[in-house]
Amino acid sequence: MVFISSMTEPDDASLPPSVARVLSRFRALGREEKMQALLHYAKQLEPVPDRLAALDRAAFNVPECQTRVDLFPEVRDGKLYFYADLNSRQSPTIAAFLAILFSAVNGQPPETTLAIPSDFVRQMMEGIGLAGREAGLNAMISRVKRHARNAIAA
Repeated sequence: MVFISSMTEPDDASLPPSVARVLSRFRALGREEKMQALLHYAKQLEPVPDRLAALDRAAFNVPECQTRVDLFPEVRDGKLYFYADLNSRQSPTIAAFLAILFSAVNGQPPETTLAIPSDFVRQMMEGIGLAGREAGLNAMISRVKRHARNAIAA
């Protein structure tokens, strides 16, 4: 019998590949490597397209987050895309987290977003010492999942 080793943990098998890849990558990093990766990703957050920036922001704000964050969903051809408006210079960790999250779910069907595990934030941020941000980050996950459910229902 031959056993094939995997880079992902056993429960990753039930995750969409894009989400499993992100989690696997971050679990493999040490604290300093995670911090460097976050700095890199903070610069990768795409700006909000003009067509969405003109919308009433009140409906897209995440009030649970200490940082002002507006999350905009968009459905195109059955695929979900998210954009965030925030001050990346003041909140590079939040910008990085969202860039990483969006890299896993943008361009995917809404079901991919709904498959994000409940401990996604913990897995991503473990060992970094950002416990104070966890409530806001989890609120953002809840918000994108709500938008995904709405996209399916539409």
